[in-house]
Amino acid sequence: MGFATIIMPDGRTWVPKFVLEINKEKCIGCGRCFKVCGREVLQLMGMDEDGELIQVDIDDDDDDDEYEKKVMTVANGQNCIGCEACARICPKKCYTHAAMAL
Repeated sequence: MGFATIIMPDGRTWVPKFVLEINKEKCIGCGRCFKVCGREVLQLMGMDEDGELIQVDIDDDDDDDEYEKKVMTVANGQNCIGCEACARICPKKCYTHAAMAL
C-alpha cells in the first residue's frame, strides 16, 4: 500500500504525516504548537480532575478553578496539511502523526 506523496520543486519526495492525536497526559498546555500551526487545527482546552475537557480562552492568563490543567486538542484535524511543525516544536513529544494511505 502506498502513501500520499508530494514531489518537491527540486525533485525530492516528501510524505506528509497528519496529526492523529495528542497525548493529554504528557501535554503541558504551553501553546507552542497552537502558535506554530497556521491552519486552525488545534484548540487549547482545560482538563478537570476527571479527565473531562472544558473550553478555555487561550488569551486568558488567569487559572480557572474549573480545570486542573490546560491541554492541546485536535479540533479540526481535516485542516492539517501534514507538515508536523506542531510535533517539532512540542517540548514533551505529545504528538502522533501518520501518513495518508492511498
